Amino acid sequence: MVATKPRLRWSWDFGPLLQDVDSARLLRLLAGIGSGGTLGAAADAAGISYRSAWGLLRQCEQALGASLVVMERGRGTRLTEFGAALVELDLAARAALDDVHAPWQRRLEALLAPVARFAPERLRVAASHDLALADWVEHGRRIRFELFWRGSEEALAALGRGECELAGFHVPEDWPLARIESWLGRWLEPTTHVCLPVMRRRQGLIVARGNPHRLTSLGDIARRGLRMVNRQRGSGTRALIDELLAATRVRPESIAGYQHEEFTHEAVAAEVATGKADAAFGIEAAAARYDLAFVPLLTERYGFAMTQAIADSPEGKGFLARLHGNTFRQRLLAMPGYEPLPAREPGNWADFLA
Repeated sequence: MVATKPRLRWSWDFGPLLQDVDSARLLRLLAGIGSGGTLGAAADAAGISYRSAWGLLRQCEQALGASLVVMERGRGTRLTEFGAALVELDLAARAALDDVHAPWQRRLEALLAPVARFAPERLRVAASHDLALADWVEHGRRIRFELFWRGSEEALAALGRGECELAGFHVPEDWPLARIESWLGRWLEPTTHVCLPVMRRRQGLIVARGNPHRLTSLGDIARRGLRMVNRQRGSGTRALIDELLAATRVRPESIAGYQHEEFTHEAVAAEVATGKADAAFGIEAAAARYDLAFVPLLTERYGFAMTQAIADSPEGKGFLARLHGNTFRQRLLAMPGYEPLPAREPGNWADFLA
């Protein structure tokens, strides 16, 4: 891994209006929205949940006394003139300060070079979205790592290209060994990469309270002319959706909303909760978070892939130890649809579903 260099940091201070952590997250969130991304994608970039993103926006709007974003049907969430001005100011200030910091950055590096032993770069973790993992990251953990939400296939591809140290992915528990070996083999090498299952979770239909349309399968959505919200292409959940539709011989284009994609389980649940969709496919915990009904369709395992070298490193061992620790285990036990798996060492692909 690349060594981490010491560097000067700079951030806005809004005085008594906002705490430093809120102002930093707010500007990252606004920048993501301003670049044309969805609120869910912008929240991921800011390192917070979809629900926390909405809460942060409302909190900051109240503190600043001005609207930052506006949501319009068919256009999603976009910045107000004031919100766009904040992002523009931030970008201009950072560009100017890069030149100001440069000589001081070099002096800092020179001063520390004879005495400092720099720690390895933070572990880069590309992972399929998961509510338990997101809550764990957001509410504090002592292992230093950078988490990027990616679809399962995108995360594994990133690991195979060396763009991250760990990849979080999920697969149905009923997959035969040959299938998981073939699937993982599209991106990883069995002689280099090992896997570790961490938890079991339930996926299914997320619907309004009481399941008013009496849905029991994805096919029911098409047959009854209802609206759905989909997950993005490249995600493991999207692959499951397409496979279930194919098994029931339902054409995706026959479902209203199939082209409407969101990037997290929480985001699709929010679409159902606000009445923008009649159903979604996601994890049970997302339905519970929005007080929605859930129709279980399958059980899957979620875990991580990495090289053996990372699994043996102090950083890798520390990360995995936290996943097996009591704090994360209790979080899983407290969330609907989750079950922690027994602690074990990373092993070969055949052990992932064992």
